[in-house]
Amino acid sequence: MQNTIVVGAQWGDEGKGKITHYLSEHAHAVVRFSGGDNAGHTVIQAGKTFKLHHLPSGIIYPEVLAVMANGMVVNPDKLLAEIEQIKTQGYNGANLRISDRAHLIMPYHLYLDGYEEEKRGNKSIGTTKRGIGPAYQDKVKRSGIRVGDLLYPEILKERIQQSLDSYRDILPSDQFNLESLLAKTQKWAESLAPYITDTSVLLDGMLREGKTVLFEGAQGALLDIDHGTYPFVTSSNCVAGNYSAGCGVSPIWAKEIIGVSKAYTTRVGTGAFMTEDTGETGRFILEKGVEYGTTTGRPRRCGWLDLLALRYAVRINGLTGLALTKLDVLSGLPEIKVGVGYNYKDKLIKEFPAQTHILDDCQPEYRSFPGWSEEITEVRSREKLPAPAREYLSFIEDYLQIPVKIISVGPEAHQTIQEII
Repeated sequence: MQNTIVVGAQWGDEGKGKITHYLSEHAHAVVRFSGGDNAGHTVIQAGKTFKLHHLPSGIIYPEVLAVMANGMVVNPDKLLAEIEQIKTQGYNGANLRISDRAHLIMPYHLYLDGYEEEKRGNKSIGTTKRGIGPAYQDKVKRSGIRVGDLLYPEILKERIQQSLDSYRDILPSDQFNLESLLAKTQKWAESLAPYITDTSVLLDGMLREGKTVLFEGAQGALLDIDHGTYPFVTSSNCVAGNYSAGCGVSPIWAKEIIGVSKAYTTRVGTGAFMTEDTGETGRFILEKGVEYGTTTGRPRRCGWLDLLALRYAVRINGLTGLALTKLDVLSGLPEIKVGVGYNYKDKLIKEFPAQTHILDDCQPEYRSFPGWSEEITEVRSREKLPAPAREYLSFIEDYLQIPVKIISVGPEAHQTIQEII
């Protein structure tokens, strides 16, 4: 396997955890380069289910280095609980490394996230209230606290005080004070110190030695702060191009860029969703696909595959191939639709628009395919899929002009059909 980037090609929740875990077995390191614990990656290994939020999906392979890079924001309380979770399931987490340049999600960031969302009222954007946005805001304001600061108590004390002063008019003083925060950060430092390092130097060395690195994105292209359905987006860059800045390595190293997409479309929270089905088919996908958020538990909105949005993701990420997940969920539907364009004020839109208000007024243009009744969870080659499923896959490839290189037909790692990567 070549150095590969794996990114979401929809609104997140595409199954990146399974795909990254599946590919991790052939890598020397797996690196998360953006986001925080607002991401939820579900990994199933040897009958055990791991719901990961910070930890890279390769953490389950002890011989693979699992790296949390500088582009992430880290909630130490949640991370330590996650480390404890994998330990109780038989994995010690000794292969974890955390960038000293990654930023901390402080307790007051969670408060600020809820405060700002409440202020938006009926214009809320559906944040997970995990403090992600406020942590990135502090990073951009140059007042953030970084993981490496945990190792320098005097510097840490000064920076926490500066942050508390800047939010004095918002934060309740009885909940957030310097002494309690210092006590908490001291415990974080004691627990996390063995994992903290300059991961940019570490990764550069591995790459120069010819070792294989898998770069793991979070969320999805349509949630990217620049390229997503703004303002209903996350607070970081989710696209493949951010792997270089998010890891501190040269952009020359990645040779393959795999976009992960479901065989249909889902979205959590508010915002445009052009191919959403709120009727019987949407409910069928919700229940059969178990479409509930890993992080929030919220039911996902469900609908048909949107190829116009997916083609946009292909372009802005430079995808060299597609990993199509949950194809098995469509088994049993008599008809399968796929969105191929949008109608807006009697005009057919052929490129994904930037303006959310335009998307809100778009009606999807569909292409219909016959469904199939066979269960496909035990199929291990594309040639043995039902003919309608093969026709569906071929149409997707023709429309996107990239190959479907991985097909997931079930939640387990072995329930996968893979072409050469």
